[in-house]
Amino acid sequence: MFLSHLPARTTAVPKSAIVLAAGYGKRMLPLTERIPKPLLVIEGQPVLGRSIDHLLAAGAERVVVNAAHLKEKIVEFVDTLGDARITVSVEEEPLETGGGVVRALPSLGEEPFYVLNGDSVWADGMKSPLLRLAESWDASRMDVMLMLMPLAGVSNFTGLGDFTMDQDGRLERRQENGVAPYAYMGLSIINPAALRDAPEGVFSLNWLYDRAIESERLFGVPHDGLWYHISTPDDLEYARTRFANGHAPAVPFF
Repeated sequence: MFLSHLPARTTAVPKSAIVLAAGYGKRMLPLTERIPKPLLVIEGQPVLGRSIDHLLAAGAERVVVNAAHLKEKIVEFVDTLGDARITVSVEEEPLETGGGVVRALPSLGEEPFYVLNGDSVWADGMKSPLLRLAESWDASRMDVMLMLMPLAGVSNFTGLGDFTMDQDGRLERRQENGVAPYAYMGLSIINPAALRDAPEGVFSLNWLYDRAIESERLFGVPHDGLWYHISTPDDLEYARTRFANGHAPAVPFF
């Protein structure tokens, strides 16, 4: 019998989240000359809207969206939602992933929170990957937990992978000239305490990941559903086709 969903184990779901929507989306040009990448549409809904819906369904109570490139369009979209739980952190110039998160910390609070890349597109497996992250989170051992996709399950990603994982879920980066079995999906939980001495201004969350690796506090959990790597216009069209077909692969017509 098919189950529409599986209940999460008793767990503390992060109440705050940030969706990183400030980037230029240069590999998506020319589409992103006029439209921020997170507002590109898949199956009738902007990617940003999908992300917000996923977060609220998982149990998040506050969602911050950061914005810089074409920021007025992000602000306009959030305004149309009419939901006081969703706010925008406006940056005059993009602060990159780390700088954007640090700027939003006053709105995110002192407890662990979700971080989503603005172009993260997925289909749930047995349950939401956001719930799976929350179930696996252990603040006593972790500074960051990343949701990872096994490369064997991705059909439109040609990279060499990002991380290896040991039997306890602890992560290491792919070695230079090597191959790693997992790609980062753009979903994570971060402990804000790990950002107390973060750089000022513009910096990448890779700074935090590397620090967590050094202290053996970077962990991951594999996704058991589908993930769509949205980098180029071709990637976007591929994802649109798969969603329209119920995620079934295209079948050649003879």
